[in-house]
Amino acid sequence: MMPVPTTHVGSLPRTQKVVDFIFAREREEPFDQVDFDAAMAEAVDDTVAKQVAAGVDIVSDGETSKISYATYVKDRYTGFSGDSPRNAPADLKQFPSFLKRLAEDGGTPQYARPMCTGEVKSRGQGELEKDIANLKAAMEKHGVERGFMNAASPGVISLFLQNDFYPTRDAYLAALADAMKAEYETIVAAGLDVQLDCPDLALSRHMLFNDLSDAEFVKIADAHVEALNHALADVPAEKVRVHICWGNYEGPHVCDVAMDTVFPTLMATKARYVLFETSNPRHAHEWTVFRDRKAEIPGDKVLVPGVVDTTTNFVEHPEVVRQRIERFTEIVGADRVIAGSDCGFGTFAGFGSVDPEIAYAKLNALSEGAAMAQG
Repeated sequence: MMPVPTTHVGSLPRTQKVVDFIFAREREEPFDQVDFDAAMAEAVDDTVAKQVAAGVDIVSDGETSKISYATYVKDRYTGFSGDSPRNAPADLKQFPSFLKRLAEDGGTPQYARPMCTGEVKSRGQGELEKDIANLKAAMEKHGVERGFMNAASPGVISLFLQNDFYPTRDAYLAALADAMKAEYETIVAAGLDVQLDCPDLALSRHMLFNDLSDAEFVKIADAHVEALNHALADVPAEKVRVHICWGNYEGPHVCDVAMDTVFPTLMATKARYVLFETSNPRHAHEWTVFRDRKAEIPGDKVLVPGVVDTTTNFVEHPEVVRQRIERFTEIVGADRVIAGSDCGFGTFAGFGSVDPEIAYAKLNALSEGAAMAQG
């Protein structure tokens, strides 16, 4: 029997050299573009080498060149300016002393979140093409056959870069879908899988829509999926991964919407691969949703459960990883499971709760556990 393949959600720790370059660009400080590009290429090569050493089968570029998985679009598309007010997740508001501690300890990343103040249009795919070239060169050098590249979904852009231009939320989503379409297609045309990061299908419930009922929120999430699927109209589903997320932060998470509530929404995405949290203490029990609703999982869907947590420095025992994987192989079979991580290890440049060396130790534990797993 073949071992269960391994991957992760995408972002990985960046070096200080990379972080310094990214924040120079973020602050509009002078920097040498040639040196910037060389630093990114070098870092991606190193990141892919470390993934290979940890036993990861399906690799990424670690989102090396991006300030974050969502707000990078402000650098690649027109229509964004200024900054927007911060809104803490509802669970952190319930525990103000913890929220205060996070803020004082530097536990919340500082970066611009501009508003949409004009028409959203692509500035061209030049930056993306550099990312693609770096990843493909590293894959070839290190003998990796399969890679993926992250891209922001229309919904997550609307969550973090909120609308102050289009007449309605739906109009904004439609504009974002039209603008992002070429990005998704460019990634797939290069021979990579595209991963759409979709915390808007879960995290936004307790960040932006906590005044709504679950039913009202699901209608919004379904509209987000409709916009996403529109943007993916010309991309084969077998080249698409979608990641749902409740927020990659250590916190109480007592306001997280249940997987059971958003399950049909997730299954409606035009993606063969669905990535989701199932290791952290708030969502580890929800593997039973997939067991109990097996009949609602489309036959072409591949499940990519997070079998290592990304918010603590505990390194999972490979036996724990094996057990987590086998819960899903028993539901859909080993040929429809890939072992993944709950979220990214470098969601924001220069910020991460997991030590970089421990992040790769976790990926190594992931691959060891996957090698032990049975269908």
